[in-house]
Amino acid sequence: MPTTTAATEPILRPGRPEDAAKLGQICFEAFASIADAHSFPRDFPTPDVPVGLMSMLLSRPDIYSVVAEEGGRVLGSNFLWEGDAVAGVGPITVEPNVQNSKIGRALMDDVLRHADEKGTYSVRLVQAAYHNRSLSLYTKLGFDTVEPLSCMQGTPIKIAIEGHRVRPATGDDLVGINALTMRVHGHTRHNEVANAVERGTAMVVKRGGRVSGYTTAVGFFGHTVGESNDDVKALIGAATEFEGPGFLLPTRNGELLRWCLAQGLRIVQPLTLMSRGIYQEPRGAFIPSILF
Repeated sequence: MPTTTAATEPILRPGRPEDAAKLGQICFEAFASIADAHSFPRDFPTPDVPVGLMSMLLSRPDIYSVVAEEGGRVLGSNFLWEGDAVAGVGPITVEPNVQNSKIGRALMDDVLRHADEKGTYSVRLVQAAYHNRSLSLYTKLGFDTVEPLSCMQGTPIKIAIEGHRVRPATGDDLVGINALTMRVHGHTRHNEVANAVERGTAMVVKRGGRVSGYTTAVGFFGHTVGESNDDVKALIGAATEFEGPGFLLPTRNGELLRWCLAQGLRIVQPLTLMSRGIYQEPRGAFIPSILF
C-alpha cells in the first residue's frame, strides 16, 4: 500500500454537497485498499455505493462533517453522527497514497474536539480488528475496546421463535423502545429509531404484551436491542436480508453466535466496538451498527 506523505499541512473545512462524488471515490478506494491488503472482503462492491452514502451524510443536519484538502485537492473526510445522546464516528477515510501522513489523526482530532465542545455524553465507533494502525490511533485518542464483534452474513434464515411476535414498528412503539434501550444501554437512540420507523425498516418483538426487542435493520447500519437472546433471534429470523456486509454480532455472546452458525450463517470478518466517555455494560442482548 502506498504510504507517501502530504507535502504540507492539510486544511480542514466542513463538507459540502458537491464533495460527494470525490469523497465517495476516496471512501471506496480507502476501504478497498485496506481490505485487499489483509485479504478480507471489501465493504463496498462498487464506488457508487459510498458516493450515495456521502450524498446522504452531507445532506443531514444531524451529521457533522469535516474534509481535509491540500491545494484544492480533497484528501479525506470524517463524520460525527450526533442525532442522539451518544455520537458515532465514521466513516473516516483518507486517499490511499497519503495515508500514514497524520491526516487521519487530524480528522479524528477535529470530530472529537467538536464532540467535546458540545459536551457529548459518549463517542463510539467500530473499527476493522485486522487494521492495527486504526486500533492504535483510536486507543491513543482515548477510546477503549468494549466489545469484540463478528460480522455475520448468509442466506436469511426465515424462522420464528415461539412466543415472540415480530411486526413492523410504529410511532406508538417508541415509548416502549426507548424504555428498553435505556434499561439495556443506559441511553436511548430515539431519533435514530424514529427515522427507521419513518423509513419502514424498523421491526419490534412483542412478548407478554410489551416491546421486548427491536431492530432498525439487521445489517451494517442497523442496530438491534433485546431483553434476551431469543428476542434478538426472533428479529434475525424475521429479516428478509442482512444489509451490506452483514450484521455485527458481539463475539462474547457465545449462545447467540453458536445459534447463528447453526443456522448456516458465516463469520465474514472481526471488528471492534470502541467507546470514549461513559459506557454501560449492556444488560441484555444487542447487535450494534457500524457506528455503535
